Amino acid sequence: MRTDSSKPQSVFQSIISRELIRKRPFIDELALDFTETGAIEINAFETPPLAISFCKASKSSHIFAVSDEAGYVNLFDSRRKLSSVASHRENAEKARISDWLAHQNAIFDVCWIKEDTHILTASGDQTIKVWDAQEKKCTGVLKGHTGSVKCLSSHTTNSDLVISGSRDGSFAIWDLRCNSKTRCDEVCLPSTSMVKGAHPSSQARRGRRGKAAAASITSVLYLKDEISIVTAGAADSVVKFWDTRNLKSNVAQACPHPDSSTQKGISSLSQDLKGVYLTASCMDNRIYLYNAFQLDKGPVQIFSGCQIESFYVKAAISPDADHVLSGSSNGNAHIWKVNKPQVEPIILKSHHGEVSAIDWCPSEIGKIATCADDFTVRIWNIKTSYCPSSRSPSSIRRRVMATPESSKQLINENEEPMDLIKQPGGSYSSDEALHQINSPSPTTAPLLSTPEAQKKRFSSISDSNETFEMTPEATMKSPSSVLNPPSSLKRKTIRDYFLAVP
Repeated sequence: MRTDSSKPQSVFQSIISRELIRKRPFIDELALDFTETGAIEINAFETPPLAISFCKASKSSHIFAVSDEAGYVNLFDSRRKLSSVASHRENAEKARISDWLAHQNAIFDVCWIKEDTHILTASGDQTIKVWDAQEKKCTGVLKGHTGSVKCLSSHTTNSDLVISGSRDGSFAIWDLRCNSKTRCDEVCLPSTSMVKGAHPSSQARRGRRGKAAAASITSVLYLKDEISIVTAGAADSVVKFWDTRNLKSNVAQACPHPDSSTQKGISSLSQDLKGVYLTASCMDNRIYLYNAFQLDKGPVQIFSGCQIESFYVKAAISPDADHVLSGSSNGNAHIWKVNKPQVEPIILKSHHGEVSAIDWCPSEIGKIATCADDFTVRIWNIKTSYCPSSRSPSSIRRRVMATPESSKQLINENEEPMDLIKQPGGSYSSDEALHQINSPSPTTAPLLSTPEAQKKRFSSISDSNETFEMTPEATMKSPSSVLNPPSSLKRKTIRDYFLAVP
């Protein structure tokens, strides 16, 4: 029996309905043995990698970007077959797609946008740059922060909207479509809104007027409701939720230790593919898992065993919310199963320095990447003997959107990857790697390294069924109206689903 589909649903109501469907794990329960398939030595000048990010679109998700302390961006293909007898540098020449000097300062975060055709870089020079990934050309500079830009996040469905967090204690929202100013051959874009002192530090030295000094913003996220954002800072373990239509104050917050006087800062935030679960890696050596609809209940799971001794150590939940991956100051990476936090985590041992940035490949099951202070990036994959024989690693399960009253169905949809046309010598061109769908990832891969430093959409499943008509005034103000819709537009946001903490 069909339910009435004419009644509009909010984005989060549809997310709740899909949660009733039993989902296939991103990694099979038996497939919990990882092997290292590649190692990348960043450069000879000993500048450690600071950020890593796989492409988000399925056709290019095997490509990943790495930024370092010297200001370089490197793009690599994790599917390249390399010789086990070749040197690291020889393998690097095969695996490398491109690299370029993006800033004259450290790059703390990178973010793919516009279906992976462009990439954002957040730097210690207080700017964010927009790059054409294929042409290696800067198409815009976002200026407005007065401290190092530490983190970035793009809107879940509109990559022209970006949020950034800075060491100056502010977070800013940017619209890449807004009018720009050309200065010295640079296209400069101002922020559309900025919140200063978002996470004040009560222990820091107070200013002349007695106000607490602002603490660095360490992580930001755009939520799947397309309106709410989440921020975290170095001052404490409070996660704050904001409505982008009214940024005068946060609408809710969550904290693992509301009564603790020794709260620690948060090094990173992450969310699963649906935006239902959030992780916060805290400087108390724990990772806290929150349900976005039950913030008043505090963390639903707590993961321990890693060492988070610096704000460079990050953690991320897997796209299907089944596993949590974290770096560690002890030189290892850790993987927990979300529903078994008490079980000892899988420990990935190969690095010889603090494991900092990490990332999940969004469409190749079981592929992850880890960065460390030993100047390497390592690629890991599930051992093929553990993978289920009934499905290929590239097989993806889709879910049918349905209301709680209707029957639930799961549909398996096998994707047939297309092989790239190899150039003479068996290598691939940069253009092919960036714009074509590659063959499935190899079962094994030898070590590889990058060149020396001196050479130097997400397809959202939460599309709303609602149709909104913009008023003439809002149309005239577009694109800024995206952040400031008319009052007649009554749309539920995440604020309607959880209890705001005073």
